[in-house]
Amino acid sequence: MHLWLDRLSHNNRLRYLPPEHKLGFALVVLAIALVARPPVQIAISLWMSVWIVGYARIPVKVYGQMLALAIWFWATSIPALIISGVAVSARASIQGDIISGSTIGSYYFYLSHQGFVQAALIFTRTIATVSCLYFVLFTTPLTELLQVLRRLGCPVVLTELLLLMYRFIFILLSTASEIWIAQQSRNGYPTRRRWIYSLSLLTKQLFQKTMEHYRQFILSTAARGFNGEFRVWSSQCCVPSPRYAIEASIGCLILIIGNFLF
Repeated sequence: MHLWLDRLSHNNRLRYLPPEHKLGFALVVLAIALVARPPVQIAISLWMSVWIVGYARIPVKVYGQMLALAIWFWATSIPALIISGVAVSARASIQGDIISGSTIGSYYFYLSHQGFVQAALIFTRTIATVSCLYFVLFTTPLTELLQVLRRLGCPVVLTELLLLMYRFIFILLSTASEIWIAQQSRNGYPTRRRWIYSLSLLTKQLFQKTMEHYRQFILSTAARGFNGEFRVWSSQCCVPSPRYAIEASIGCLILIIGNFLF
């Protein structure tokens, strides 16, 4: 089973670029996004969207769904940021930060102006940094990223674990989908009690089937003379692009200068 993310990383328009160039570019922009101000972070998210949708030709719908996922995680943290509470006796000390509030018992809960500002800052930083991550995910297969990490001196044990985890993501999702469809066809979720029982059964069977796949994987690698290291061969010919290199360099320079201007 191949996920759509895996297919896109192998069939995008920037696939032929050297993976170390793409990874280095994303890391530089990520570093700028972490220290930049909100206007520059918004510019970074728009610029990376041009690279992902315009140059790599990733479908807008797919990229939008991935961004929506990141925004959803950000939205779950909003209540903790904007809602604060203090003792009623301490209300005078936070008077300038109150937008609206209500007294419940001996506590005063209110919407914090500073909380809204902090939520907005986190939002711009989230979108900017996540767009850098998505650029790498959409344009570079994991096997090539692992090869870059090995050339940089990353321990082989770590890259092997990453490769195995990546492989078993597909197995886990495929197995969970098959069990879920089988349970749905047997009307396994009509009531809440039945829903809890079916979910527990799915978890148990998912663990058993995943372990069985793992044992089969161990046997198959041992039968092929596995010596403790996975070697992945790539037939893709990487060709550096002077145009993209110049554009990326100029863009990063503009972002750095813009951070001092805004």
